[in-house]
Amino acid sequence: MTNSKEKTNSDISDEIESANEEAVNRVNKGKAVLVDFAPAKKVIPGMKDDLILHAGPPIEYKDMIPAMKVAVQGVLILENRAKNLEEADKLASSGEIEFRPNHEFSSAAPMGGVTSASMYVAVVENESFDNKAYCNLHEGRGKILRFGGYSDEIIERLRWMNDILGPSLSKAVKRKPIDLKVITSKALAMGDEFHQRFIASSLLFLKEILDPLLDTEAGAEGVDFIAEREQFFLNLAMPAAKALIDPADGIDYSTVVTRLTRNGVGYGIGVSGLKGEWFVGPAEIPKGLYFPGYSEEDAEHDFGDSAITETIGLGGYASAAAPAVTRFVGGTVKDANQMTMDGYKVSVSESRDFLIPNLNFRGTPLGIDIIKVNQTGLVPKSNTGIGGKVPGVGQVGAGISRAPIEAFRDALRAYAKKYGI
Repeated sequence: MTNSKEKTNSDISDEIESANEEAVNRVNKGKAVLVDFAPAKKVIPGMKDDLILHAGPPIEYKDMIPAMKVAVQGVLILENRAKNLEEADKLASSGEIEFRPNHEFSSAAPMGGVTSASMYVAVVENESFDNKAYCNLHEGRGKILRFGGYSDEIIERLRWMNDILGPSLSKAVKRKPIDLKVITSKALAMGDEFHQRFIASSLLFLKEILDPLLDTEAGAEGVDFIAEREQFFLNLAMPAAKALIDPADGIDYSTVVTRLTRNGVGYGIGVSGLKGEWFVGPAEIPKGLYFPGYSEEDAEHDFGDSAITETIGLGGYASAAAPAVTRFVGGTVKDANQMTMDGYKVSVSESRDFLIPNLNFRGTPLGIDIIKVNQTGLVPKSNTGIGGKVPGVGQVGAGISRAPIEAFRDALRAYAKKYGI
């Protein structure tokens, strides 16, 4: 049997095509069913008390952006490991706490993405490939932990989410598991693109969980909490995407992207045929529209795991299905359509389940190919919230962020070295 170094260019092209076909077939065949909510330590393999997960590629606490540092400090207070931000900062800097990317633990979470042992997480199962993915609960918008917000009110809300909402959601979902892939497909036809706009999907989810949730301790308060947060489905779409893309990771010769994530310093990607390796370029400040009183001077560089949705053809690549989102992130309907069309140019296939009505129900672009990205220079784009660089300010706008071409170039070099091309 010939090894990769001895293969001809034709042989390798055939291997790549076959591997990429397998990767997108796994995504298309996959399922994403919400089966539980539980404390992270009880369900995330490898999770422990002295471990805090975060968004983006690997980073040390000392190098984190201010908003992520305060989010870390907040969860240490939530975990009763510190009494105030100063104590929490000292503990986080001591070396006693381990920091790891969510992605390395089958997880994903928005903005700072900080997840600790006691925090309730959604458990999404892909029974087609016997894998699961996780994400913490959605707090809402404004001054919240994931944007580096800290106050007694924020901690009290998080404790209520752990003590009342999480257990109630668990009871409701165990009574009635929810197919997130079906909700996603329906909501895409209703104008959601699943990186910035979740209005339809959040309401569809609420419809599914309404009756069983009303029968729990959270009751009407839990229903109101979800109803008041139009992006509640964000923290369900992310683990759904993670559950669907993970089986496509680790396929020899595949050039399909399986990770896209940012931490405000670096933007990291992962590639199926280079399983476990990180390729990192600089995170940029998204270009977009700002809330009254704010400008780009107030903005932090892009952070969060939410770009996971682009790996399965949603988010920026589904912009043509969500023209209304352009009014929030800037640009025009023509720009939104172009983001989707650019996605087709760098992807190896199309989604079987996520269809765009105004493109004659064409499937969204699926399977970002590092070779095509390098050939065209068309890096993935995301519709995203813009966080303030001063902790506690919260979201200051919304816009479009781009993945760094440097990460794709480094990935292709590593791929060429491994497979001899």
